[in-house]
Amino acid sequence: MRRIALSLALGAALTGTASAQSYQCTPPRSVAVPGIAREGPTRAMPVTGYVLSLSWSPEFCRNRKESPRHAQQCSGRNGSFGLILHGLWPQGARSRPQWCAARNVRPTGAQLARQMCVQPSASLAMRQWAKHGSCMADRPDRYFRITRILHRSLDWPDLDRLSRKEGLTAGDIREAWMQANTNWRPEMIAVILNERGWLEELRLCYGRDWLPAACKRSARGAADDAPAKIWRGL
Repeated sequence: MRRIALSLALGAALTGTASAQSYQCTPPRSVAVPGIAREGPTRAMPVTGYVLSLSWSPEFCRNRKESPRHAQQCSGRNGSFGLILHGLWPQGARSRPQWCAARNVRPTGAQLARQMCVQPSASLAMRQWAKHGSCMADRPDRYFRITRILHRSLDWPDLDRLSRKEGLTAGDIREAWMQANTNWRPEMIAVILNERGWLEELRLCYGRDWLPAACKRSARGAADDAPAKIWRGL
């Protein structure tokens, strides 16, 4: 079942709007492989599902446009980004697996470079592999490939247009996602707002079969009636 679902996602990726959230992005041939310091203990456990976390890049880059550390994503020289991949996180029954045994397998610069139009930070991609990917894949290239398949299989709502709606709520954001992706339901979509009410992330929950599934109640983010704002990056 897992292989069938992944094959369907791959087919959608090949026919969908793969660059819709990375306008004019051209990936480099290679990037420097950063070092990542381990934080926290190993937690190895059976995987019960997955969360695909999508970060709203205009909000992240609001105060980082001049930051050398975030130049790939925020400078504008590599295109403009919308919803980018924060990470793909395996889930356990009571907690989240992390820092598993495969963490010592390092990706190559070419493997990291292929992430740059969906996850435009080598440090972020490296950390996500070491902390989360190591608990669900035996090699970084397999983990990265799965993240790209999932990212590119999705259809993207026009969040720029939605941001202009008067009285915008988290429920409106969920509804926009469901209109673009009709196989998703509200309980499968976590809307993450920052302390000032601006959209930070969407988190999409999957079962072990890689099909959309209900998120844990404690991880569903803002309630539908929560006031929300979306920064357009102007």
